[in-house]
Amino acid sequence: MNKASCTGQPFFFALDFELQRGIFISSPLEASTPQVFFDFPSAKTSLPEAPSIPIELVAHPEDFPTYERRFKHIQQGLLRGDSFLTNLTIRTPIESTASLEQIYLASQARYKVLLPHRFVSFSPECFVTIQADEISTHPMKGTIDATLPHAAERLRSDYKESCEHHTIVDLMRNDLSRVATSVRVARFKYLTELHTVKGSLLQMSSEIRGQIMPTYRHALGDLMRELLPAGSICGAPKGKTLELIQEAEGYPRGYYSGVCGYFDGKDLDSAVLIRYVEEAQDGQLYYRSGGGITINSRAEDEYQECIQKIYIPQ
Repeated sequence: MNKASCTGQPFFFALDFELQRGIFISSPLEASTPQVFFDFPSAKTSLPEAPSIPIELVAHPEDFPTYERRFKHIQQGLLRGDSFLTNLTIRTPIESTASLEQIYLASQARYKVLLPHRFVSFSPECFVTIQADEISTHPMKGTIDATLPHAAERLRSDYKESCEHHTIVDLMRNDLSRVATSVRVARFKYLTELHTVKGSLLQMSSEIRGQIMPTYRHALGDLMRELLPAGSICGAPKGKTLELIQEAEGYPRGYYSGVCGYFDGKDLDSAVLIRYVEEAQDGQLYYRSGGGITINSRAEDEYQECIQKIYIPQ
C-alpha cells in the first residue's frame, strides 16, 4: 500500500479487524473478471453475474442467556474502568435462497463489497477519505426506528446514544490527530435514513476533518496502521477494549468490522465493513451484527438491537 500510494498506482484493499489478514488488488477497475466486486461513491467494478431474485432472510440468533453472558462480561470490564464503551457483536446463522452475489446485487448501500464465496458487505459507514491534502472520517453511532414519533429528536437527545456518540467522536478526533493537523469536528450528530425490508432507520454520524501530514499522504499502509481498528466498531480506550471484545465474543471477527478502500492514484475512499454476511466453508451463511455497550446499557435492549440490524437494505 505504501509503495502503490507513493507511485500513484490505483488499488483496492481490505484489512481484517484483527489486522492479521489483508487483500490488495492493483488496478482493480482494469480486470475483465474482478477478484473482488465493489461499488463506492468514487468508483465501481463491473457487476457479478447472477439471476435477480427477491431476497429473504430467516435468522436464528443465539438465545438471550448466551448473549447476556457476553454482555455481563463487558459490563464487568466497564465497571472496573477497563473501557468506557465496547462494541459487542454476534454471529447469527441465517437461511436464504440467495447467494452472496444476489445479495450484493439487490442491496442498496453507500459502500458495497463482494468477495465471492467469502463475504458481502453493504455498509453505510465511511471510514476515512482523502481528497488533495484533506482527510476526513465519519464515525457512525446511534440508531432508531425512523417511524417512531419525533424519531430524530429522540435519537439526538437519548442519553445512552449520546454518550456513545460523544465517546467515539472524541476517540476518532484523537486518532485523526496522529496523522493530521488542524483537526476539527465539521458536522456533529447529523442523521441519515436507511431503508430496509423491516422499515426505515435513522442513523447518527459526525464528520471530523483535518490536514493530512505529508508523512502519511503517500504512505497509506502506515496511515491505516495508525488508525485501525476503527473506533466506531471497537470502543475506547482501544487496548483494554480489544481484550474485552476477544474474551466476550470468543471467536475472531475476520473481515467483519475491518475496513476496505479504493485509492484512485490520488485520492482515497474507504469504508467500515459492517452490514455483513459471510459464507462458511460448508456453505452456511452468517450475518454479523452488534452495538455499543456502555455502563448505562440494558442487556435486553442491546440484544434486540443486534437482531434488528439483521437485514438487507433494498
